[in-house]
Amino acid sequence: MSARNNTVVVVGAGNAALCAALAAREQGADVVVLERASEAEQGGNSRFTGGAIRTVYESLDDLLTLVPDLNEEEKRTTDFGTYTADKFYEDMDRITQFRSDPELVPIMVTQSLSTWQWLHDNHQVRFVPAYSHQAFKVNGHFKFWGGITLLVSGGGPGLIEALVGACERQGIEIQYGTRAERLIEEDGTIKGLVVRSGSETREIHCGAVVLACGGFESNAEWRTRYLGPGWELAKVRGTRHNTGDGIRMALDVGAIPWGNWSGCHSVGWDRNAPDFGDLAVGDGFQKHSYPFGIMINARGERFVDEGADFRNYTYAEYGRRVLEQPGQFAWQIFDQKVTNLLRDEYRIREVTKVTADTLEELAEKLEDVDASRFLETVTAYNEAVRTDIPFDPTVKDGRSADGLPIPRQNWANRLDSPPFEAYQVTCGITFTFGGLRINTEGQVLNEDLQPIPGLFAAGEIVGGLFYFNYPGGTGLTSGAVFGRIAGEAAVTAVRAEEGVATR
Repeated sequence: MSARNNTVVVVGAGNAALCAALAAREQGADVVVLERASEAEQGGNSRFTGGAIRTVYESLDDLLTLVPDLNEEEKRTTDFGTYTADKFYEDMDRITQFRSDPELVPIMVTQSLSTWQWLHDNHQVRFVPAYSHQAFKVNGHFKFWGGITLLVSGGGPGLIEALVGACERQGIEIQYGTRAERLIEEDGTIKGLVVRSGSETREIHCGAVVLACGGFESNAEWRTRYLGPGWELAKVRGTRHNTGDGIRMALDVGAIPWGNWSGCHSVGWDRNAPDFGDLAVGDGFQKHSYPFGIMINARGERFVDEGADFRNYTYAEYGRRVLEQPGQFAWQIFDQKVTNLLRDEYRIREVTKVTADTLEELAEKLEDVDASRFLETVTAYNEAVRTDIPFDPTVKDGRSADGLPIPRQNWANRLDSPPFEAYQVTCGITFTFGGLRINTEGQVLNEDLQPIPGLFAAGEIVGGLFYFNYPGGTGLTSGAVFGRIAGEAAVTAVRAEEGVATR
């Protein structure tokens, strides 16, 4: 297949890819999207997310640009607070230990709100307050916490449905079942790709390529090679198609590998979930209410501070900690004082759960756990809880459990109100942090830190943004912001190349 030089080809069909496609189309380019998955499995990792977005907002007026139909009762009974640019910077710096890219982070932060406004105003992406995920009702008022206030309506599936619909309205072709295999390079410039559809291999020639086809989390061999031994045992939260194709193709033409190649976003995930994401369940296998209980391993011991921070700032790290435990699993334990605070994912049918009226009975039901040591752990924990400090799930309340091998900083409650509930989790990997280096225009850089002409990238394939950990809701924001930038910059590059060719 050949194409005019003003064609932009986008590899991938998730959030970042479709934002790039829409941005390029708005600039007047012909756009072709290549999706390795079938139409039934479209959407990449984005389709498996809960749809939380992290965005700067100074006031309720900013939020109303995204949720204009918020009613008066919701306004009156909700404390939406603010999430300033300074707070966003602070969270990124703290969570990534000050390693995140100093050129890319300011762009993501300052363009977060305007990018979501663009998708809302131009492409019919809708948002709702994240009441069920990020708010608790205190004294008759909902209060948001953890830097996330909004969700895309319909979650990840709703986002993909909206973006695919927008592409259809813009006349953007999405070629399903089409796997990009190799970039076509002429005189140092990317001129197209070799792709495979079934048994057919063909060439697509174009003016620019945007790689937005994810990391390598679905490649067990790469996980073990780069993340370390044991990572081949992790469950994959999302698509089975993110095997590092885009990264490999870019490295083959001289791109520089960049970022935290031994790091990833990984969470507590139901131990008996399938090996790859299930679109029927989506993100329901996650288990993120651990700050209100305790987590114990096969030895019957706690191994993390469950209350170190809001779960938004620890959940992407604690999956790794679970994987490091004997048998690669843990149990999350709660009593009836807090079960009303558990997220909806604890109530799905596909859950590994046991209940008991006594701790002794519970100990016998915790599969593969040292029961006697578990009871000793709970006894010591209960005695250490500072019941003189009020419990408040909307702030870091300082309600600690001190003097333990692993002290607890916040939200400590004694396990003393039966019936008790326990949920078994393992590690679910979401995406890998290592990838390609881009500049502020989304251009992929080579080993001399020079742009590779005609090659752009966005989304989870980009390295350098996240190290060690991840602030919840930042992935969709990063993908949308840099997808839009890459799409627009690709068209600019194509036009510049056309100008050279016509002179």
